[in-house]
Amino acid sequence: MIGPLAGIARKGLFLFDPETAHGLSIAALRSGLVPGCRRSDPRLAQTVAGIAFPNPLGLAAGYDKNAEVPEEILKLGFGFTEIGTVTPRPQTGNPKPRIFRLAADEAVINRLGFNNEGHATALERLKRCSRRALIGVNIGANKGSEDRIADYVAGIRTFYDVARYFTANISSPNTPGLRDLQGRESLAALLAAVLQARNEERTRSGRHVPVFLKIAPDLTEEGLDDIAAEALSHDLDGLIVCNTTLSRDGLTDRTHAGEAGGLSGRPLFDKSTAVLARMRKRVGASLPIIGVGGVGSAETAAEKIRAGADLVQLYSCMVYGGPGLPGRILEGLSALCVRDGLANIHDLRDSRVDHWAARPL
Repeated sequence: MIGPLAGIARKGLFLFDPETAHGLSIAALRSGLVPGCRRSDPRLAQTVAGIAFPNPLGLAAGYDKNAEVPEEILKLGFGFTEIGTVTPRPQTGNPKPRIFRLAADEAVINRLGFNNEGHATALERLKRCSRRALIGVNIGANKGSEDRIADYVAGIRTFYDVARYFTANISSPNTPGLRDLQGRESLAALLAAVLQARNEERTRSGRHVPVFLKIAPDLTEEGLDDIAAEALSHDLDGLIVCNTTLSRDGLTDRTHAGEAGGLSGRPLFDKSTAVLARMRKRVGASLPIIGVGGVGSAETAAEKIRAGADLVQLYSCMVYGGPGLPGRILEGLSALCVRDGLANIHDLRDSRVDHWAARPL
């Protein structure tokens, strides 16, 4: 549910096409017009991959592609935020229109194609941010790159001194051939190169920056096996499960269902949570996992944790829930801790892994 003022604001933004509305929301955050949320509850604090998070809720990559407003995003209540996906060279992405709302389903289809202003621009903006701000950097490869692995390595080296963590995004469906990097042989080569670069930068700086791998929901059981095996055989710090889906299952709004691109939002919840639980069973209890896909309430955030997530991220549901959504989710998670007598929200983790792992993909 959204409040009356948020509902009015949403209706106003929905008068514009999605990309224009997105730009207006960035401008509103930059101007300080959007009220913040400073809720703090020690029962929501988490330490994951060596990082102390004030709460488990983050904004996923895709919203603040060019690091324009990361600190303003954190003021909304998020425990962390992730900029990008950013590529070495600027690129315009795919032709417009390339974002489509499916309002009846609270869903979005996008085929943006890693549109961003490149490493240099994002780096200069991040240098101006507080070093205490929990800002992750989502790195990718240029569409026309002759060496995609080298693009990821460049991301590690460029942003090492300003990133709190990295996400290697190999799962966008909107860059041709990118998901091929999830194949076992290609993934092994990618992880070896990226983590070697990270380790060299760690030696240089004396600072460890975790690296997460973001995977797709559209994987076979064999594909999940391969990713889990490579994640465990390398010095990877965690997984992000998962990106947008090519599936259109569960949609009631058929207005834009035939558009090419990745589907996100509420219809992705069940599929992404089933993949999350399968990965948790494969990688064991120790490897951190960030759960993404269809998180739009305290209960859906909590269910991701029950299915095996240490942290959760959202993005598309903000389109429909507005800037007050993170505050409402945190309030709900605190209330859940009180209701269930939890010392920490982490106590929920893995309590429904078997249930979700048994769900069909």
